[in-house]
Amino acid sequence: MAIAAAKLLPAAAAVSKGRSLSSPCSVSYSTLYRLSSSSSSSPSSAALQLDSLTFVVSSKFRNPSSLRICSAASSSSMRIQAPPEITSPASFLERKESGILHFVKYQGLGNDFILVDNRDSHEPRITPEQAVKLCDRNFGIGADGVIFAMPGINGTDYTMRIFNSDGSEPEMCGNGIRCFARFIAELENLQGKQSFTIHTGAGLIVPEIQEDGQVRVDMGEPILKASDVPTKLQPNKGQSVVKSKLEVDGVSWNVTCVSMGNPHCVTFGTEVSKNLQVDELDLAEIGPKFEHHVTFPARTNTEFVQVFSPTHLKMRVWERGAGATLACGTGACAVVVAAVLEGHAGRSCTVDLPGGPLEIEWREENNHIYMTGPAEVVFYGSVPL
Repeated sequence: MAIAAAKLLPAAAAVSKGRSLSSPCSVSYSTLYRLSSSSSSSPSSAALQLDSLTFVVSSKFRNPSSLRICSAASSSSMRIQAPPEITSPASFLERKESGILHFVKYQGLGNDFILVDNRDSHEPRITPEQAVKLCDRNFGIGADGVIFAMPGINGTDYTMRIFNSDGSEPEMCGNGIRCFARFIAELENLQGKQSFTIHTGAGLIVPEIQEDGQVRVDMGEPILKASDVPTKLQPNKGQSVVKSKLEVDGVSWNVTCVSMGNPHCVTFGTEVSKNLQVDELDLAEIGPKFEHHVTFPARTNTEFVQVFSPTHLKMRVWERGAGATLACGTGACAVVVAAVLEGHAGRSCTVDLPGGPLEIEWREENNHIYMTGPAEVVFYGSVPL
């Protein structure tokens, strides 16, 4: 169970010094608080102690997306205030206040993003430096990146831009595009099956919200030409780099290079150990050495893959600009492409990521890759800039 506080939409009762508050409370302090329930917690409630104020959460609010607790702290006291009248999430996001950023936090398999309604401008509402602060998990909201929903260009419905947690701007993000699609449906109050055309730095992307809420995304064609990935590794299969040798920190790895509009280096093992056990990797140690390797002029995302069967793969990822994350949609797509090219798997696979599975299909008839997976609201909030 997760409890979040950040001037969020309310949905819980609070108890302060033994006095029940019948009306919901709202948060006007931007720091995010989380509480994980433990075996010692009461089966019917969980409590979060903030100085002298205790929030008691009924078990009926176990779904994090339904729980919004707000609180303002001063040096001497806590203050509970009634929330403003908000009839819907969309109306909440339409509020315009100088110096205040309204947002929705989404996650796709644990890859989490701050979504900002930027449909009135082609310029992001915040700077990369501000994005770094907002993504900080100790002093900010906490996220892998900030995504902006912007007006479409070149005939598309919308444009998506994203700042990573380090302030860099990637071309695209697979988990992010699923969150983007759900965000647009919420902003436009759309129900049921929906499809959008999205302009990204990686080109045209077409996500489709399914009846069950999952999002299937036509990710387009993989890019295999070495100079376009880009990588300085010499092509060894036509113009592509497939199961080539890459020396990293004195170890020779077998790598295949794929771009999904952003660069990926995929490895199934080293020359010595071909059956990679991904859970045994020290990702924080090896990941940055791949990302900043001289053979990748634009840096690279790196996927370490374990093969269970021709239809079942497991990966861990070190993302360029974000580090170790729980999921990477473009990475999962690149993994299936690399698995097919190296002869490890077929064109339709379940790819297990730390945050959960994605279904990936590389269709032979049109060379397009399709990714299907979830995207869910975490909470709504506002933060001073």
